[in-house]
Amino acid sequence: MHKSEYLFSQKTVTCYFDAEFSHLRDLVKDASIIIVTDENVFNEHAKKLSVFPVIKFPAGEAFKNQTTVDHVIGELIKLGAHKNTFLVGVGGGVVTDIAGYVAAIYMRGIQFGLVPTSILAMVDAALGGKNGIDVGVYKNMVGTIRQPEFIFYDYAFLATLPVKEWINGFAEVIKHACIKDALLFKILEKYSLHDYQTDKTLIAELIEKNVEIKNGIVTQDEFETGERKLLNFGHTVGHAIENLHSIPHGHAVSIGMIAACNLSVQMNNFHANDAAKIVRLLAKYHLPVDVETDHEKIFEVLKMDKKRKGNGVQFILLKNIGTAEIQFIGFTDLQKHFKEIV
Repeated sequence: MHKSEYLFSQKTVTCYFDAEFSHLRDLVKDASIIIVTDENVFNEHAKKLSVFPVIKFPAGEAFKNQTTVDHVIGELIKLGAHKNTFLVGVGGGVVTDIAGYVAAIYMRGIQFGLVPTSILAMVDAALGGKNGIDVGVYKNMVGTIRQPEFIFYDYAFLATLPVKEWINGFAEVIKHACIKDALLFKILEKYSLHDYQTDKTLIAELIEKNVEIKNGIVTQDEFETGERKLLNFGHTVGHAIENLHSIPHGHAVSIGMIAACNLSVQMNNFHANDAAKIVRLLAKYHLPVDVETDHEKIFEVLKMDKKRKGNGVQFILLKNIGTAEIQFIGFTDLQKHFKEIV
């Protein structure tokens, strides 16, 4: 096990890499630990998790809502959780979001840590302190920005991760390469999903590289006033598609990245050949690059995006592979291009 520390505004978050779940107790010596997870993760790892009290809820984005939060809080009360209770979210992005949100509001705030078990959670969802829930078709409409005490990377959890969830997570890996790291983009072109699934060293290096990229951005702009917005590349259209079509987050972000690439070509002098490279890379990792959709419905949901400013939205466009920028686009201009880009 080795660690990296990241300094945020109110605390230092420690990421423990290549760790073993059995060592979790060593990190939280004096507090009582309660695990929150979903039923899928619990069913695969019941023996490992059951050394602590466990609160579980049904798996899936459909349960990332206030009803689930109320259930978790009710279970915490039944277990006698108090200010010195340490909540640990073990699971994918839905679990890490809900664990962080509950920890922020239960008794006005208790400590929490995260054990991400999916690629998506390891490289993105568990990082940066964003916690929250969906409200109907509006993604992450309610939540907090509050950092965990630690993020604990036990790669053994990946052994039971379904192939579809590997694919789902690689959308965020490719996103990081597009906005910040042209060399990572080339590395991803060199390897395949199968290579990463079968080579423990390769996947460990990739996860640590992505943690470094995302935390490097977020420590400089924790509350998303500037550079952190770059992490929304592909998410503006992607979030609208995700909930309207009930497709996995990574799939929606993949389609959203294609839309953002097309818009970058039309409005930001991004080279069409580079846009084609991104399409090829997403397809190589088995991610979708288009969708049959109702453009008007997507546009209506997009207009409620949290990145809205007045009569437009802050879109993340590419200048080159590895370089992105924030650009305000008015809804009138966006609507002109919308059917061509999505």
